[in-house]
Amino acid sequence: MTTDTLALPLLDLSRLDAGGAARQAFLDQLRAAARDVGFFYLRGHGVPEALVAQVKAEARRFFALPEADKLAIEMVHSPHFRGYTRAAWERTRGEPDWREQFDIGAERAVIPQGPGVPPWLRLQGPNQWPEAQPALKTTLLRWQAELTRVAIRLLEAFAAALGQAGDALEPIYGDTPNQHIKIIRYPGREATGSGQGVGAHKDSGFLTLLLQDTQRGLQVEGEDGRWIDAEPVPGTFVVNIGELLELATNGYLRATVHRVITPPAGTDRLSVAFFLGARLDATVPLLDLPPALAAEARGPASDPPEPAVPRCRPELPEGPAALAPRRGAAPLRRRPGGPSRHRLNTPRHRAGLGSGAQLHPFHFTHHVIPAKAGISLQIGARSPLSRG
Repeated sequence: MTTDTLALPLLDLSRLDAGGAARQAFLDQLRAAARDVGFFYLRGHGVPEALVAQVKAEARRFFALPEADKLAIEMVHSPHFRGYTRAAWERTRGEPDWREQFDIGAERAVIPQGPGVPPWLRLQGPNQWPEAQPALKTTLLRWQAELTRVAIRLLEAFAAALGQAGDALEPIYGDTPNQHIKIIRYPGREATGSGQGVGAHKDSGFLTLLLQDTQRGLQVEGEDGRWIDAEPVPGTFVVNIGELLELATNGYLRATVHRVITPPAGTDRLSVAFFLGARLDATVPLLDLPPALAAEARGPASDPPEPAVPRCRPELPEGPAALAPRRGAAPLRRRPGGPSRHRLNTPRHRAGLGSGAQLHPFHFTHHVIPAKAGISLQIGARSPLSRG
């Protein structure tokens, strides 16, 4: 497949530094790709190819470890939702996701729990690492730093493309963004119970940057309901918009439903997903878009049955609630027949983490905060775990 026949747009981030007409053309292409498709390929990102190769090699080494080594760092051992998950131990739309994976976040100090401390701050803390593979830690933390740089640069470009100051989104991620990496292996069809690598879903954060190997499998849902193959393209990331950007732009930008199908028998598929999200305590405002863009905002579309925005209502309640719409804003759209996103099905999540209903992945406890320029969303309890 050549770049001329790709089903998704291909953007070159290095053009952002070109200045003049070339820079503006990039911003226009970025805005169009994020609005019309919600997915695009990104090259010119500046991540060293040697590091890309190292990340893939370390991911392969991890999944080749003895099962006992992987289970020693299983996610059930982490109060911070970090570690290894066996294939088919997650479910989407009621069906098992046939992939094994290893999740890490930012290496930060544990926040002591106690009276008055929001329980979702338990999500902050250290990662688990395999003792038999010390190079995995240094490699993935370097990857985390590099992709955070790329993702923030993209957010600054999005702000400019939407007529905002370059740092308009900075207060949402600040010095402690949600930096989540997931290395994933999808076994071949002979080892699975279905063709679902991961079921149809949206991502919850700002942006996802996905590194693919040579095996296809990622599919993006088009406007007509057809599935578009996001073929692997060397030297690129696949970038998609998360629900935070859809919310902040009142639906002008699009968080698109996607899935992964199981590889053919005798093969497997490796991918490395990086998710950039908001600070755990962030408030997400509605951006004041230029009139021409605001007129095209469609309102955020939910991802039932656990959407980021379950409903719109004008009052400002004290308990878990939804957004109060800005005057004249488009109403919330619920995608007809859209996919649902189910909670994880591991022993830890079935046990509920003590009183942790608020700690389930993909669950928001949020409050509306009055704001002059529109709506604000208190991020609160949503876990950093993402489907990917």
